[in-house]
Amino acid sequence: MSLIFGMLGFEYMDEQELAAIENQPVTAPIGAVSIVVKVSQRVLEVYSDGNLHKTYRIAVGKSGTPTPIGEWNVVWKDYNWGTGFGTRWIGINVPWGIYGIHGTNKPWSIGQFASHGCIRMRNKDVEELFEWVPINTPVRIEGRKIKVERTLKFQMSGSDVALLQMKLKEFGYFNGRADGIFGSITKQAIETYQAEHNLEVTGIVTKQMAEILGI
Repeated sequence: MSLIFGMLGFEYMDEQELAAIENQPVTAPIGAVSIVVKVSQRVLEVYSDGNLHKTYRIAVGKSGTPTPIGEWNVVWKDYNWGTGFGTRWIGINVPWGIYGIHGTNKPWSIGQFASHGCIRMRNKDVEELFEWVPINTPVRIEGRKIKVERTLKFQMSGSDVALLQMKLKEFGYFNGRADGIFGSITKQAIETYQAEHNLEVTGIVTKQMAEILGI
C-alpha cells in the first residue's frame, strides 16, 4: 500500500512540479500565435507576433520514431482523443502519418525522447495551449538533424525532404513551406542551385548532392 501511494505521489509531483518551467506567464498571448518545437532541447515555444511568449517542457520522439521536422499547421483539435493521449489533441498536417501535440498519462516521460513521434505535454500545459492556438496556427519543428540516406526527387515525401527544403530556404533558394513534399517548387529550387554552382541540372538530390548541401 505504501508503495502504491508512493508511486501516485511521485506521479502527482512529476505532473505538477518536475516538468514545469518556472516564471512563465499564465495569460494568453494577444498577438498572432505560432509554435516552435525544439526537439534537441525538448521544449515547445509559443510566440505572439513573433515574440517569445511562453516555453513548455515536452517529450518528443525516440530515435526509431522521430518527431517530424518541418513547417506544419494545426489542422484539427479534439478532447480526450484516445488512451495515452491525455486530455487534449492538437493535430498537425504531416503528410506521411498522424502526428500531433497532446497530453499524456505518463507525465514522468516529459523532458525525454519517449514518444512515437508526437509531442507530449503535461495535461495542464496542453489544456492551456489548446485554448491559445486556432486552426492553421504555424508549427515549426526543428530537428535533431537527420542524415539523408536516399536519393531525393520529385513527388517523394519525408522528414529528409523537409530538411532539404529548410536548407534551401537557409541558402535563399526556396521560399515555400518546408512541408516535406518534393513538389515542383522544390525541384525548381534544386535546379537553380545546381545551375548556379556549375552542377549537372537534374532537379535530383543524390547522396553526393546532399553532402554538398551539408545535409
